[in-house]
Amino acid sequence: MINMDMAPKNRGLDPALFLVISFALVILTGALLLMLPISSAQGKYTDFLTALFTATTATCVTGLVVVDTGTYWSHFGHFVILLLIQIGGLSYAVIATGMMLLLNRRIQLKERLYLQYSLNTTSLKGIVSFLKSVLITVFVVEGLGALSLFFVFIKDYSLLKSIKFAIFHSVSAFCNAGIDLIGGFMSFTGYVSNFHLVFTITSLIIIGGIGFIVIYDIIQRITRKKMHLSLHSKMAIITTLFLIVIGTLLIFILEYNNPKSLKPLSPWGKILGAYFQSVTPRTAGFNTLDIGKLYPSTLLVLIILMFIGASPGGTGGGIKTVTFLVLWLSVVSVLLERKNVHFKNRTITWDNVKRAYTVFLLSLTLVILAWLLLLITEPFPPLNILFEVVSAFGTVGLSTGITPYLSPFARVVIIITMFLGRVGTVTAGMAILVPVSKRSHVEYPTEEVSIG
Repeated sequence: MINMDMAPKNRGLDPALFLVISFALVILTGALLLMLPISSAQGKYTDFLTALFTATTATCVTGLVVVDTGTYWSHFGHFVILLLIQIGGLSYAVIATGMMLLLNRRIQLKERLYLQYSLNTTSLKGIVSFLKSVLITVFVVEGLGALSLFFVFIKDYSLLKSIKFAIFHSVSAFCNAGIDLIGGFMSFTGYVSNFHLVFTITSLIIIGGIGFIVIYDIIQRITRKKMHLSLHSKMAIITTLFLIVIGTLLIFILEYNNPKSLKPLSPWGKILGAYFQSVTPRTAGFNTLDIGKLYPSTLLVLIILMFIGASPGGTGGGIKTVTFLVLWLSVVSVLLERKNVHFKNRTITWDNVKRAYTVFLLSLTLVILAWLLLLITEPFPPLNILFEVVSAFGTVGLSTGITPYLSPFARVVIIITMFLGRVGTVTAGMAILVPVSKRSHVEYPTEEVSIG
């Protein structure tokens, strides 16, 4: 991340504060647009809280909805939601700087700092080249995804509707938004055994969630004959594959005899259903199984996957895969009485370890606090409420079906949770504390305390 002490004093807004404000402004603008009669299918004004919830879930690429996206909103409303998803998936800084590149404007140091923070890179070196690769990747992957999905939807819908569905769901999947236009709050349950759709959607989710840092590293490895992937890329890829495989196996085993999920399906359908539901909790939000009918044990597995989320520098949320791995590596180091944390013959800095624990503890605190507030006000089972809260924090969008029935207070809590989950608990904390801190570097005496 950016070394704030080394950044120039005239850099403008603190990058963390800029990220928080930019997301808030995009959400507010989207909410105002969605309130207009032109945005609803019935041509009526939409109340502010519903519009704000929808704008937040789109911009924060979450997917939780209080009204059916496919039937409630008009074509214009769908366009606004799609635009919010794209901006939210990449961040305002990436979109704005990309426009500056198209206009041949020089990228100043201030914009480079904002880009570095938004893309979660460790250095300003080559940041513009990195941005170009990100934009090209987005255009190519979303384009290929839309083309692939078109051949799925054309079998069930008209030509124009198939084109619209293909583009919308490709962007929604790549940005890990999980918002769909199928209607009925059922997402892709009708395509549970459709390999074409399952493969396309999950591929978009994985590519978008793996992180642009990893994608750029792989491109460099292929095009420039780079000898090795970075440690970050190795950690993100290994953890992602591990979670997908473990998640698929657990869901397959737990739901195998559930008559309301996997049991009625063919063996191939069972595998596809388990695989899809293992990938999508990693902040995507689509589902081919009815989440509300899954066993409690399966819901707990999905909650864990949602809390971990995607990889750093991608379009997803959660505490992130690399954070999860660093936490476990640090535990192993303590148990083995090692002085440092190691992975793949490399030492992970203690700054990284401290940041991982900060992310974990702040995230856990946010989830517990939001869960407590909803337990007080909402009449639903505790596990269903926890599922909703973690889904909001991880910007996932999966739900057991309680979202439309949440009270106004609960919707506000979920909005705040989605927002903090997208911008990051550490970023939000820095946006509040860094500008007012005196940044003292006083050293104090060391003293041991008893732990455990």
